[in-house]
Amino acid sequence: MSDQERDAGAAPPLPHLKGSGEAHIVDVGAKADSRRVAEAEGWIAPSEAAYRALLTGDLQKGDALATARIAGLMATKRTGDLVPLCHPVALTHADVTLAPDDAEQRIVCRARTETVGPTGVEMEALTAVQVALLTVYDMAKGLDRSMEIGGIRLRHKSGGRSGAWDRG
Repeated sequence: MSDQERDAGAAPPLPHLKGSGEAHIVDVGAKADSRRVAEAEGWIAPSEAAYRALLTGDLQKGDALATARIAGLMATKRTGDLVPLCHPVALTHADVTLAPDDAEQRIVCRARTETVGPTGVEMEALTAVQVALLTVYDMAKGLDRSMEIGGIRLRHKSGGRSGAWDRG
C-alpha cells in the first residue's frame, strides 16, 4: 500500500489473503517472540428465574458457572482447531471468570490469555468467552430458551509489533 493510499484512509491489506484473494495461514516464522496478553469479555442475560438458579447452582445439570469456566479454559487450548486460519498457540496462562451483574441481571464472562511467542492470543480469549457463555446457555436452557448472549469483545491486547491496545 502506498503512503498516498494510507493517507487517504484505505484499509490495510488483509494478511490472511494472498494477492490472488486466496486464504492462507500467515507465516509468523520470522517474527520475534514477545510476551503477549489478551483480555476479552461478554455476557449472557437469562430470565429472573434462570438467573437465580445460575447463582445458586440449582440446575438439573449442576453448577453451570463452574462448568462454563472449565469449558472456557478448554476452549483456549482448541482455538487453532476451531478457527481455520488461526495458529495453534502454546499458552503460558489462561484465566476465565464468570460473575453476576445484578444491576443488569446477567452473567459476565471475562477471559485472559497469555503466551510468549510470535503471534497474539486475542482469538483464544474471545473463544474462551464464547464457549463459556454457550455452556451457560446449554446448562440453563431448560429454564429459559430466550437467553441472550452479547457484548463479546476484545478489551485489551499487548505484545508484538503493534504494542498495547485497550478498549476506550
